[in-house]
Amino acid sequence: MFETPDELRDLQSLLDTSLDASSNHTKSIIRPGESTLDAEQVVQVCRGMCTLAVATVTRRGEPRISGADGHLLHGRWVVGTHRRAVKARHLAARPGISVTFLRGEQIGIFTHGQAVPLNPEGTSSDPTWPTVREYLVDHYDDHDTNPFWDENVWYRVEPHWMVAYGRDPVGLTAQQSVL
Repeated sequence: MFETPDELRDLQSLLDTSLDASSNHTKSIIRPGESTLDAEQVVQVCRGMCTLAVATVTRRGEPRISGADGHLLHGRWVVGTHRRAVKARHLAARPGISVTFLRGEQIGIFTHGQAVPLNPEGTSSDPTWPTVREYLVDHYDDHDTNPFWDENVWYRVEPHWMVAYGRDPVGLTAQQSVL
């Protein structure tokens, strides 16, 4: 777990305010105390790499969805793609992003926000990039000199809305701690 106590509090506040502002339909599925994951449970079930569905928008306002590796670091999703990928072009022009982590019918974490490039080409990187890059190099057991790191752009999703569904929150986190 990379989250500080303040980051966990911020994540919990985001989860609470997002669910409070959600539609009645969403609240009928994601019920507080019954089928929600709290901030600590979210970071526990999202350790390591999570396969995310990432949604961007074309210049004509058409949605596009694709898969990406996602890492929950400091209460924020970090996702990457090749610098020349359509997804990267969409995010450069329109940084609005939605990401979803699903694990069957057991877990659904839905996030809407803005994509902030951590290592933009030709400009200075985000101050958190060296630490994020170190984590990613270690996670992928890769060499820091691999061209992969220069060919890809990584984004931190700054969320304005995030809800977390868990079919059996207590059982999920107990199962996760065994893994």
